[in-house]
Amino acid sequence: MATVQSTNNSSSDVFAALNASKTGGNNAASTSTSEAVQDRFLKLLVTQLKNQDPLNPLDNAAVTTQMSQINTVTGIERLNATLASLLGSYQDSEAMQAAGLIGKNVLVSGSTLSLSGGTAYGGVNLGAPADNVTVTILDAAGRVVQSQSLGARAAGSFSFAWDGRTDAGGSAAPGNYRFTVSAVRGTDKVAADTLQVGTVSALVRGADGVQLDLAGLGRVAFNKVQQIL
Repeated sequence: MATVQSTNNSSSDVFAALNASKTGGNNAASTSTSEAVQDRFLKLLVTQLKNQDPLNPLDNAAVTTQMSQINTVTGIERLNATLASLLGSYQDSEAMQAAGLIGKNVLVSGSTLSLSGGTAYGGVNLGAPADNVTVTILDAAGRVVQSQSLGARAAGSFSFAWDGRTDAGGSAAPGNYRFTVSAVRGTDKVAADTLQVGTVSALVRGADGVQLDLAGLGRVAFNKVQQIL
């Protein structure tokens, strides 16, 4: 009488064999893709079905679940590949846009004012509309050089110019200064951040995206630019 060959009858055994084939030998790297995993799984499953014990067959529900998981892995890998392609296209587009900024002045986070030729430029970013915005310019020692009111402003970023005049009526020496900003709406304070002007001298593309090299200020991410002047 013919005998039935005995095998392990759970779908987990198929995955155990699958994992063993992945970790053994020198071909692990070349067979690590989801397509290769799925192919091995199906081959092992077919072999298991051919040699199963008719009195103790494989659990259909468990096999279906494991096959769904394999398909999910494949789908995720394809989705990741698609997203990587889209990211590459986005970075190329970002680089093209950033290249057009070379030689231009931009507003970025910072509080430096560079006085040259009797004029210095800075910027402010308001979190909400303000009835009055006040800029205070300080020298290297922290002494107030000039305090000026910029009046009412809408929310968002804007630039301003300093003519180099001091509160005493004199002219400040050329060089670098720093400034602070305060804003109010009625009796309430409004969130206000200082912005400094930088000239884009070069474009740098790295793993974290496109960066702009600002003369004298270092590098800043392209998406950190608040305004182009």
